[in-house]
Amino acid sequence: MAPQIKYTKLFIDNEWVDSVSGKTFDTYTPHTGEVIASVAEGDKADVDLAVKAARRAFHRNSEWRLLDASQRGEILRKFADLVQRDMKYISALESYNNGMTMSMCPVIIDNGLNYIKYYASLADKIQGSTIPADGEVFSYTLKQPVGVCGLILPWNAPVLMYINKVCTALAAGCTMVVKPAEQTPLTALYLTALLAEAGVPKGVVNVINGYGETAGVALTHHPQVAKISFTGSLEVGKLIQQAAGANNLKRVTLELGGKSPLVIMDDADLAKAVPTAAMGVFWNQGQMCIAASRLYVHSKIYDKFIEEAIKFAKAIKTGDPSDPTTQHGPQIDESMMTKVLNYIETGKKEGAKLVTGGKRVGTKGFYIEPAIFTDVTDDMTIAKEEIFGPVQSILKFDTLEEVIERANDNNYGLASGIFTSNINNALQFSKHIESGVVWVNTYLVLGGQCPFGGFKESGLGRESGINCVDAYLETKTVTIAQPKKF
Repeated sequence: MAPQIKYTKLFIDNEWVDSVSGKTFDTYTPHTGEVIASVAEGDKADVDLAVKAARRAFHRNSEWRLLDASQRGEILRKFADLVQRDMKYISALESYNNGMTMSMCPVIIDNGLNYIKYYASLADKIQGSTIPADGEVFSYTLKQPVGVCGLILPWNAPVLMYINKVCTALAAGCTMVVKPAEQTPLTALYLTALLAEAGVPKGVVNVINGYGETAGVALTHHPQVAKISFTGSLEVGKLIQQAAGANNLKRVTLELGGKSPLVIMDDADLAKAVPTAAMGVFWNQGQMCIAASRLYVHSKIYDKFIEEAIKFAKAIKTGDPSDPTTQHGPQIDESMMTKVLNYIETGKKEGAKLVTGGKRVGTKGFYIEPAIFTDVTDDMTIAKEEIFGPVQSILKFDTLEEVIERANDNNYGLASGIFTSNINNALQFSKHIESGVVWVNTYLVLGGQCPFGGFKESGLGRESGINCVDAYLETKTVTIAQPKKF
């Protein structure tokens, strides 16, 4: 049964409102491609109203700014309780709007609860320093919230990305305007209602549904927005960085995707490596920035690995994401499905061998069979570009030194991994690979405690981890004349 759609308007100053223009846009379920709701479409005028509300809420005498830091943490803990209370509904809504399987949604949201609780614990741990400055002075630093933040969410993991950005900004004491991805606005709106229920004061969290070229551009160009946090494509990330520099030198955190290498050494435990490598690229239909989309397998075990990988991929159940036994759901929309299918055709044309999958499933919805390519070389398109779909490209290598060089020969550097029973292999790979996250004998393990972000064109800054709030803070140095003798 489809979940009830409870919120479709904009959320400004703690009120649900229509857009100034009165426009709406349709949102769909990728399971069938059918419209499931019409959502208020915000643009520049609505962004301006939301920023003004956030600015009022950031005033030095506002309810939000006068809260003790520990009270911010208590609000986030209350939010976690509400998310847990409504987990079944949130899971159904996420699956309905995003296509994520119902077997996966509760796992993601349960992980999100851990993120919320971790960020709540950071709210009253923000501290400055005393400084032994020269001269007859006393110096110290204050850590203060940067101001109004623009938080732009992706569509591939809407609940987790909302939690990651919004809760970090709240822990730091900022106010914000959130722009969900136009494909998946529904869970962001519901989570915002829960934050209001948890006690977030008026104007602190505002949500503007809309398109990147209108609402997104207005937010990134707004002179009273002090920081932008964006997760999405490299192309859009570069535009956001340009906008930030062209206006008021906004602080920017960018997570812009990857082409992550996973290396399988000849001493790897294949019973663990095969399924982990498969889910590292097929999980969430391959719609992950950290997908293990470049799989390097040692030449000594290459044929054996492929044999086992094909068996595993063929056993993955593709179908209705609301079915709890489904392991593989649809791509987010028709354009994304078409893009992935075009990459598969390009792989075949360039000489890679498609050994299983790669076809559209049915004619309704946006399903693609998990695909495996062998005989892939580094110069092929499917080995260089981020596909964002269920396509496993398997490349052959002979030595660790060789594979590190090849793995680093890419403009992205978000995640990486290695399977090996040799600790020296693990240490050398971890030291020399150019990526912000390295997994050894595992993959896709994330948590609020661990910094997340990339090297090179995978982005700027880090989310999560004990220092994540720093991206939402300014450091102020205070120096007071104080004679050494009295």
